[in-house]
Amino acid sequence: MSTSLEQIDLWLSAPSETRKLEFKEAKTQFNNSRLYKYCVAIANEGGGHLILGVTDQIPRQVVGTAAFDNPAGMESKIFNTLGFRVDIEEVLHPDGRILVFQIPSRPIGTAYDYENIRWMRVGEELKAMSDDRLRAIFAEGQPEWLELAAESNLSGQDVIQLLDTQTYFELIGQPYPTTQTAVLERLSEERLVKRKEDGFEITNLAAILLAKNLRKFDSVYRKAPRVVAYKSHSKLDTLSDITGEKGYAVGFQGLVRHIMTQLPQNEVIKDALRKEITLVPDVIIRELVANALIHQDFEERGASPMIEIYKNRVEISNPGDPIVPVERFIDGYQSRNERLADLMRRFGICEEKSSGVDRVVESAELLQLPAPEFLNTLGRTLVIIHGPRPFKKMDGNDRIRACYQHCVLQRVLRRPMTNQSLRNRFGLAEGSSNTASQIIAATMEQGLIKLDPAAPASKKFARYIPAYA
Repeated sequence: MSTSLEQIDLWLSAPSETRKLEFKEAKTQFNNSRLYKYCVAIANEGGGHLILGVTDQIPRQVVGTAAFDNPAGMESKIFNTLGFRVDIEEVLHPDGRILVFQIPSRPIGTAYDYENIRWMRVGEELKAMSDDRLRAIFAEGQPEWLELAAESNLSGQDVIQLLDTQTYFELIGQPYPTTQTAVLERLSEERLVKRKEDGFEITNLAAILLAKNLRKFDSVYRKAPRVVAYKSHSKLDTLSDITGEKGYAVGFQGLVRHIMTQLPQNEVIKDALRKEITLVPDVIIRELVANALIHQDFEERGASPMIEIYKNRVEISNPGDPIVPVERFIDGYQSRNERLADLMRRFGICEEKSSGVDRVVESAELLQLPAPEFLNTLGRTLVIIHGPRPFKKMDGNDRIRACYQHCVLQRVLRRPMTNQSLRNRFGLAEGSSNTASQIIAATMEQGLIKLDPAAPASKKFARYIPAYA
């Protein structure tokens, strides 16, 4: 099927590249090895298109490419090297020659490789597939961990005794049924409980959400959240170490309350009154704890969500590498456990898709806290929330991180980032425009933000957008 000029124009107008659409300028040539990696990575993401002869920055322009003057010969090389066919189409655009690589999807349950590495795209980078992504691919067609049985051969009364069904109906805003049969029917409709010939089966999803006591379920009790409070800035002196026992949904409010009681208290004077405030506000704790529970990799054995409380910060982590690159947490969303996420949203425990981290960053800005850190470390996703710190005590990394997050948040909120908006974020005086300009310049040097090409050319009215936009 030939690619029309209208289709090319439609691709050019896409707001951003996707896992299935990649642009490369390649005016004169394109490295064969890099081409093979892109073919493998895009195939592993379900197939898509690699387009040569087009700039990858918005506004995209056709610049033409001289690469691969024998497309049929390159198709043969790709097949001989990778073992699957990629069709290459030459499109003669008015502004130059374009090559469109039509890359098929990998087969279900299989991941392609090149040079013994199964490639994937993470943002604009090519990386080796993470272990959790490979496990998900190899498990395709098989039941997810959350759908497996936590307990089987149960009577209806057993189910009622093991699960907090009363709280379940409270969370969904419905009156508790008058009969046990009606309770079980509702749980069955939600696929939390399955009716079998030899009795009822409680799924891992039901147990992890509604268990009265997680220790009653061998498959899930190691997934209980653990809260550790330390005396100072390090792990040397532990004040308390508590592991939750209730399911995530029925125990969430108690979990958040416990964390808040463990946070250090700071005394401030406002309007001539002394007031105790916590190190981090509960809105931030609530959103990040919910995210850690929802987005963890349940296939990681012996690992659970962790909340570690220090004198000057809170660290919240969960098992598994993030699916979305950490630098795109504010404006990107992809759930590893969609059914779990959906139920948690319906229970009112977390925000709608993609709004939780936005709310965390916005709250940090309103309170002029240091920007949170989002990290991928040792097979875990980690968020560090720092306690209050005046601007003068923020180092260069703190300021650059805050500037970048402010820029992304402004874009999400459909507001421009300017020198003025950044001063407001840091609580800087009107006369501190030079300081804000220095932070913006340093952030631009890191390749995190750029000038908005749609803004006026005047420096006074300059606006900024994320570099990936």
